[in-house]
Amino acid sequence: MLELVTTSLADDKADDIVVLDLDGKATFADRMVIASGLADRQLQAMATHIAEKLETAGRKRLSIEGLGTSDWVLIDAGDIVVHLFRPEARAAYALEKMWGAEFPAEDSDAPG
Repeated sequence: MLELVTTSLADDKADDIVVLDLDGKATFADRMVIASGLADRQLQAMATHIAEKLETAGRKRLSIEGLGTSDWVLIDAGDIVVHLFRPEARAAYALEKMWGAEFPAEDSDAPG
């Protein structure tokens, strides 16, 4: 499914496609895919194409948020979460920094 998503994004000329491994960092998904598009229309097309391809491949339970006039579209495909941004929104939310950073170990000296 991950290859299907990234190939679809590449076919739709998405910019800066990044795949983050969330194993051990999150319980809501195993992978996060982040990509950029220059216009709302491109984001909508990318999301629609991904949804169609995932449904054809048997992934029936998809949730899509932000379609329409948004600079951020989220596709929840279960074990894969896809974030499609306009460049300005992507820079503002900086998900790569947040999820790509190493988290402190449970037995660290940090209070908690």
